[in-house]
Formats: sequence, C-alpha cells, structure tokens
Amino acid sequence: MIQYILPISPEALAANSSTKEVVTSLNLWEVVFNSSPIVMGVLLLLIGFSLLSWAIIVHKWRILGEAEGSTEDFLEVFWSGKSLDHIYTESKKYPATPLATIFQAGYKELQRLMDKERQKSSHRESTTTDVGSLIPPQSSIENLERSLTAAARRETLKLESSMTFLATAASTAPFIGLFGTVWGIMNAFQNIGVQGGASLATVAPGIAEALIATAVGLACAIPATMGYNYFNNKLRGIRARMENFGADFLNIIKRNFLAN
Repeated sequence: MIQYILPISPEALAANSSTKEVVTSLNLWEVVFNSSPIVMGVLLLLIGFSLLSWAIIVHKWRILGEAEGSTEDFLEVFWSGKSLDHIYTESKKYPATPLATIFQAGYKELQRLMDKERQKSSHRESTTTDVGSLIPPQSSIENLERSLTAAARRETLKLESSMTFLATAASTAPFIGLFGTVWGIMNAFQNIGVQGGASLATVAPGIAEALIATAVGLACAIPATMGYNYFNNKLRGIRARMENFGADFLNIIKRNFLAN
C-alpha cells in the first residue's frame, strides 16, 4: 500500500509556528498591558472602584462594630438608675455609639429648658431650686423631641456616609465591564478584517481582553453588593435602636417633669 504525504508549504509552517508562539506567550499581564486604550481605561476605572469599595467596606465594618459594642455598654449606664448628670458625664466615654450623642443633645436641650424655667421663676420671685418643680410646658417637651430627632438624623447621615458609592459601584460596575467586553470583541472583529482570516492568533487578544473586562467588572460589583446589603441591614437595626432610645428618653423626661 502506497501512502502519499502532502508537502507542507513554508508559509503554512510559518503561520502555524507564529500561532503557537502567540498562544503560548499569551498571559494575563500581556493582555492587560497590550489592550486597547478604551479597555485599559475601563480596567483602571474598575480597579479604582474596587479599591475604594474595599476601603469603605473595611471602614464601615470597623465603625459599625464599634458602634454596636459601645451601644450595649452605654445602655447599661443609661438604665443604671443614676442621675442624668452622671449619665451625661459617662456618655462621653462612648463616642462610638450614636445613642450617647443623642442623649447628650437631649440633655443639653433639657438643661436649656430648665434654665429658661429658672429665669421665669426668678421673675416671679420664686426661691425654689428643686429641678423637679421646674416643669417645662408641653411646647418645651416638643422642642426636646425635635432636638432628639435632629440628633438621630445627623447620626444616621454620618453612619450612612459612603453607602451611596457602594450602591453605585454594585449597580454600574457590571455594565462598565460589559462596555469593555463589547469593545474587546469589536477589536477582535477588526483584527479579523485586517488579517483577512479568523485564526486564533487574530482573535485571541481581543477576546481575552473582553473576558478580562467582564471578570474585573464582576469582581468589583459582587463585594460592593454584598457589603451594601450587609451594612444596610446593620444600619436598619441601629436606626431602630435610636428611635427606641429617643422614645424612652422622652418618656423618662415626661415622667419626671410633667408628672401631675
């Protein structure tokens, strides 16, 4: 039996060897550094988003953790039955909890109302110094309630800072990566048109940079989404505790200053 071996042209051997060389030399860093300017800009933007998102996640983890731990300690002091003056002094030891800040705002407003009542009593030539007898009117209690509400809102805004960026990164990073993906595929088709053929060496760089853009977009979006959902749940619990604390503080004031 006679076997015929077809000769291989030198051009085909050269093309085959160049293809193998491109494929074997193709790696992640070469694809990134040799990518088109648009895809490079997309990658740099996503990397910046990812680094900033991780910085916010670490910062929020520390801040909210300290807030939860300090809240429990401050509530023990608040419900200890001591005087408001003592609680106010001790509250300065817990700057991480928003409840201490709300209490301080309410205490200062209460002191202002009491001073106002003392001035009114002095005009009426009253000699009493009993704080319990200095009964502020209902409008003053409403002012105290507004002061507590304003302090709670300030603390909420402080705790919610940078959460908007996490939400933005979580929602936009996949689409930014998708833009880089589309652009990389367009580059691959352009290379096919220039080379006049769809060889692996022609389409590999464009497809590779497209897939890298997709992966980086997801790597940025997934931690941002998880962090946003986790911290949003934590903030919801802290907001509920602030509302409950404000209501408890008002009830104490009403029992002591509006009794009878």
